[in-house]
Amino acid sequence: MPVHAKNTAGDAAVGAAEQQKLVYDFTEGNKDLKDLLGGKGANLAEMTNLGLPVPPGFTITTEACKVYLDSGDEPPELRDQVSAQLSALEKRMGKQLGQADDPLLVSVRSGAKFSMPGMMDTVLNIGLSDESVNGLAQQSGDERFAWDSYRRLIQMFGDTVLGIDGELFAEALDEAKREQGAVSDVELTSAHLKALVEQFKDIVLKETAREFPQEPREQMDLAVRAVFDSWNGDRAKLYRRQERIPHDLGTAVNICSMVFGNLGPDSGTGVAFTRDPASGQQGVYGDYLQNAQGEDVVAGIRNTVPLADLEQLDKKSYDELMTIMETLETHYRDLCDIEFTIERGKLWMLQTRVGKRTAAAAFRIATQLVDQGLIDEAEALQRVTGAQLAQLMFPRFDSNGGVKGADQIGWGIAASPGAAVGKAVFDSYTAIKWSRSGEKVILIRRETNPDDLDGMLAAEGILTSRGGKTSHAAVVARGMGKTCVCGAEELEVDTKRRRMTTSGGLVIEEGDTVSIDGSTGKVYAGEVPVVPSPVVEYFEGRMHAGADDADELVKAVHRIMAYADRVRRLRVRANADNAEDASRARRFGAQGIGLCRTEHMFLGERRELVERLILADARSEREEALKALLPLQKGDFVELFESMDGLPVTVRLLDPPLHEFLPDITELSVRVALAESRRDANENDLRLLQAVHRLHEQNPMLGLRGVRLGLVIPGLFTMQVRAIAEAAAERKEAKGDPRAEIMIPLVGTVQELEIVRDEAEAVIAEVEKEHGVELSLTLGTMIELPRAALTAGQIAESADFFSFGTNDLTQTVWGFSRDDVEASFFTAYLEKGIFGVSPFETIDKDGVGSLVRNAAEAGRATRPDLKLGVCGEHGGDPDSVHFFHEVGLDYVSCSPFRIPVARLEAGRAAASEAREA
Repeated sequence: MPVHAKNTAGDAAVGAAEQQKLVYDFTEGNKDLKDLLGGKGANLAEMTNLGLPVPPGFTITTEACKVYLDSGDEPPELRDQVSAQLSALEKRMGKQLGQADDPLLVSVRSGAKFSMPGMMDTVLNIGLSDESVNGLAQQSGDERFAWDSYRRLIQMFGDTVLGIDGELFAEALDEAKREQGAVSDVELTSAHLKALVEQFKDIVLKETAREFPQEPREQMDLAVRAVFDSWNGDRAKLYRRQERIPHDLGTAVNICSMVFGNLGPDSGTGVAFTRDPASGQQGVYGDYLQNAQGEDVVAGIRNTVPLADLEQLDKKSYDELMTIMETLETHYRDLCDIEFTIERGKLWMLQTRVGKRTAAAAFRIATQLVDQGLIDEAEALQRVTGAQLAQLMFPRFDSNGGVKGADQIGWGIAASPGAAVGKAVFDSYTAIKWSRSGEKVILIRRETNPDDLDGMLAAEGILTSRGGKTSHAAVVARGMGKTCVCGAEELEVDTKRRRMTTSGGLVIEEGDTVSIDGSTGKVYAGEVPVVPSPVVEYFEGRMHAGADDADELVKAVHRIMAYADRVRRLRVRANADNAEDASRARRFGAQGIGLCRTEHMFLGERRELVERLILADARSEREEALKALLPLQKGDFVELFESMDGLPVTVRLLDPPLHEFLPDITELSVRVALAESRRDANENDLRLLQAVHRLHEQNPMLGLRGVRLGLVIPGLFTMQVRAIAEAAAERKEAKGDPRAEIMIPLVGTVQELEIVRDEAEAVIAEVEKEHGVELSLTLGTMIELPRAALTAGQIAESADFFSFGTNDLTQTVWGFSRDDVEASFFTAYLEKGIFGVSPFETIDKDGVGSLVRNAAEAGRATRPDLKLGVCGEHGGDPDSVHFFHEVGLDYVSCSPFRIPVARLEAGRAAASEAREA
């Protein structure tokens, strides 16, 4: 809750309403106030409390932002509170904002609770004007520095606050460099910069019909509003949707006294990491840029030098920075991302936060911190995610035959690992357009900026010719788990002509295939072959984590997975329909099969038998078809039970509409019509057409399927039950341990289940008597209709278990088809914020989830020992797994490849619950 303060200035204030505190000095906060002060403000306060060299300043809270966004106006008390804090800052600094002879300058920077790198706005050098720029020049003794700072203010202010196209300023700057034969802006003299300032002011006047504001407080107030507004900017909203950050948090605004890295060669700015954010290795990692301000580093406009070079440039500052980095990592007990500035040999800390990292780095760092005694295993489990584990399971380039024979065309900085192959594109629009048409693309830019976010999301990987590990491209790519290579200087990127030229003269045109390796920084022309990741080899048992030569990453994954398996309550099963998938699932750690879809067993050559079953006019014909299907089904189950011996196998009886096993109605009609025109009609085709017409449904997914098939086609379900029972009996006789569970699909009322259960129990009893064994088969149902969920208490009277079919339950609750909506209105719904994420990807907790929770409670109220699971693909989704743990299900089931993710998240859910208890 926000802190409140009473106005006690005299008797007039007695009884006055409490005034909400909306502005905090850096000395008043701490790192635990991120909801109120945002991540940046809370951490600036924390560093201040630690006694680190932080420039004085204050933070406007997220509460103020939320009022502004809701009403369109700032809270009425905000201006006075800002004035009071600004006055205190001016007194402390001994000068006033924008003072003519010795100006106090401030930065205005965003800072939400969760890091959103480059997505919102920042303005530096607030307080400079035509008058105060001369005072800054006099006080600093560096006229060039003063005018450089002024041109930066107008450029950033014009773009960020006034909404002027930033390219207009960039083009003017590029033209000034061309005229002077300068490679970078640091080569421009004070006279050149003075002229550039006038050009920039002319751009402002032309584009806005007003002069650049000269009053310092007006500059600051407008910048604060711009930061508030940037919370709802398109790129910020897109980033929040991608990262699943709530849209109602708002951003804090940090107003900090300026320190300058552009005062000459003894000044500079940089970004540092306490460990390598790409690999997790300990060492000196980061970028430094002499004679520059902070935005120059993250924008990637000028190529930086490695942080280690700072030791030679300024050993005193380097040593102090190393000490501070160790202090911060120990204090935060995690990898820290640090921004700093050196002003004429004086080190200043501008920001710290728990740094974004790659998936591999996350697992390595978590185990390293356990070994260092900074965190325990439970905390290490919370430091990694299922999404990161999934990234580690993606393929990588073949380091032997594939890469050795590839045409390497460049080598940059390995910013975010992975193997990415795709067609070269040079702008975000094309990346989005091509990816939507099914093409895989690599987004190639000189450097990226926040406006490239949607293209980065669409691309398989990102390649830039400028920037380092702390550039915008690198930071955002790591956060998204995208492969990225930065700073490939030998590659000349021409975005206007849509081409890239190598140092050897090879031209890569848009549409040409390129491959980038985010683990080595290498860039290749053409497609490089990929191989399985070592983590997949570990899960499949082809790599032993305990071996001396085992991959360090594999060892880290093994340790964390072992702890997750020890603490998790949810069991994890697989969705598998054959022995091969079942065996793979077991290697991945599956504790049984939660869904075997028997309809997949009726394809191929068996389709003809199903056609015969459907076409049967007489009982004898139907029984003959069923008799032919029985041994085939039994053979399937024998293999399945053998591969999962000792573990439960849930077999779903036939579910899909029968028309899926028949020819397409249009094709069959044409075939029959042509045959009749030739007077060569086929009797079987005529019967088939009649059957297709008879079974044709306008909405087959809500028609004759599931339990309805078992009731309408006599003998179908009993044949399947007999096949299951005989397979189990055969395995028993072979000294196996089959644990079959029979699941009746699409039940909407208990009466349906009772009829099928009675028939099934009679068949099972016959098989037990014939073989002289006790099978202990259980019968349950799939809860995939809203009515089944609402009447779960009744249905539980005839069910040994429930398995929630959340795929169909989502379709029937929402009233749309998962097969159709992706290409129709889903994109619009996501863009408009109706969905934060697809309900087919992560369970809709308020709707579908509510039905699951209520059905679980009602079912167990009727039958306390009722086993509860989920077999929709939500069973492998990280967020959904936490929900199923909370609801109290016994297991989740998912595709084999997602089993490790579900195991990890089940452990994280249990550890999180234990910590909160």
